[in-house]
Amino acid sequence: MKRTDSAIPASPPTLSDSDVVRLYHARSKHRFEAYAAGPAMLDWDAQPAPFRHYDGAPTVALPLLGAPGASAPLRAVQDLPFPCAGAPHLPQRPGLESIGTLLHLSLGITAWKVMGPDRWAVRANPSSGNLHPVEAWLIARDIPGLADGVYHYRPEDHVLECRALDRTAGSDTPRLGLALSTAMWREAWKYGERGFRYCQLDVGHAASALAHAAALLGWSLAEQPVPTACLAHRLGLDRDADFPGSRHPQVEREEAELLLAVGLDGHGPASATQALQPPADDTRWFGRASLLDPLPRYRWPLIDDVAAATRHRAEGTAPATAAVAPPWQPSAQLAGFDSSAARTMLSRRSAQRFDASHRMSRAAFHSVLHVLGDSMRPSSLWPHASGMVAALFVHRVDACAPGLYLLTADGCDDAGAFATSGEHVETIGDGLTLRLHRKLEQVELHRLARSLHCHQDIASTACLALGLIAPFGVIAANPAAYRDLFRLAGQTGQALYLLAELLGLRGTGIGCFFDDPVHEALGLSGSSHQPLYHFTIGLPIDDARIESAPAYPADRALHQPANRTPT
Repeated sequence: MKRTDSAIPASPPTLSDSDVVRLYHARSKHRFEAYAAGPAMLDWDAQPAPFRHYDGAPTVALPLLGAPGASAPLRAVQDLPFPCAGAPHLPQRPGLESIGTLLHLSLGITAWKVMGPDRWAVRANPSSGNLHPVEAWLIARDIPGLADGVYHYRPEDHVLECRALDRTAGSDTPRLGLALSTAMWREAWKYGERGFRYCQLDVGHAASALAHAAALLGWSLAEQPVPTACLAHRLGLDRDADFPGSRHPQVEREEAELLLAVGLDGHGPASATQALQPPADDTRWFGRASLLDPLPRYRWPLIDDVAAATRHRAEGTAPATAAVAPPWQPSAQLAGFDSSAARTMLSRRSAQRFDASHRMSRAAFHSVLHVLGDSMRPSSLWPHASGMVAALFVHRVDACAPGLYLLTADGCDDAGAFATSGEHVETIGDGLTLRLHRKLEQVELHRLARSLHCHQDIASTACLALGLIAPFGVIAANPAAYRDLFRLAGQTGQALYLLAELLGLRGTGIGCFFDDPVHEALGLSGSSHQPLYHFTIGLPIDDARIESAPAYPADRALHQPANRTPT
């Protein structure tokens, strides 16, 4: 019997990168009837290693902030208030002392927590589930105390590991690049397919933490327009021989994320792309990556697919001049609060429980709105910020009726997509407008907030909960913008964490929420807007069972480990 064309199975359609992004986002949504695909069980005794190191790589010890013998300008940094730029002794000179301060305040360990037999670290930068997929790198040129090359930051010991030595001619002009990568398995191990979202939020947290710490030193940061593959090659992330867990590449390999140029002279960052020239044939590489998880139980191939679809392919596909997380400056209304910038950065924590009776002042609430506004203007951070809208579940704020509010900025062409009741409109200033979307009784509001946030009490016991809603139209033309949108949301979350500490309150980022029910609560339809990140602020209730231990040994500052500087 002759086979007809109709009997021949069709080849599966090839999806475009933007199609892959849309498919991933839909698949990774939480719904009332089912959560996004994730592991059926967790063995916390087999959690992926929270710290990566490179066995055999020479190390360079970094001074901690406040170490005895620190220079007078660095000692003064400890007492600088917010806003943290413009002090007469700034900018700081680049060197081990200032780089140590930068990394201590942004990505370092701030305490060890102990509860019974369990012990875990908390860091200056927040992370979904405290899993910390982000790894940090330095590319140094003519920096005193560092040979030219590529270094991996190891926060567990506050040291740099030299991964590569460059054969370069000195220029007497210090150049410093900061790069971020993600070990995505740390998030996927617990959160499954939704883990890619959380990795991008954490890149935003880390970039913002670096930018705030850099501002304290009088430095500035700017993202560099480099292809993802080029950055991976420069950092040695594509060196198969250096990653012994090649049987599980999704687990052991890291994804190159972001390159930041550091402005060291107070006049803005110089380009760091020159430092990304491919390593020469005689470049010396050091170290082999430690294992993250020798026996992974699950695979999430969709994460590989969306990572590939959202990579920057060519020069110029990432913004060349957009400042990364410009230092947030609290309003004058907060002048009465303790505003030591360094103390605030090192005391940042995520609240686990809130006092359900505490009220937020009107001045504090307006400070939250202004921080949110920084993520909404088209000129801020990344150009994809245009149209960002914040939805606020206002529980207990002085002179503000309980309800669901929307915050928009002037120039937000998409604000009309959110139908509001029109009962109340307030101009906040700086082009921000607060509208009442739905007036709700207190009990009804608490139930709504709790149910939408995966039934978590912190969304209803906080003074307020909020969600960042992003326009998704940009994804069709630029799939890599998918990462940028989450990073922008993460940067905003880091600023909210710092604000909450200044207010004497505490924040908690929430990545677990029911995506489409949030749409329904806001009166949205279709896929033009998507919630990316939720956040709560309130008065924390500390758990007396959890003990704190110092971040680093007491004698760490007095007896620095011997440097094994490569030559």
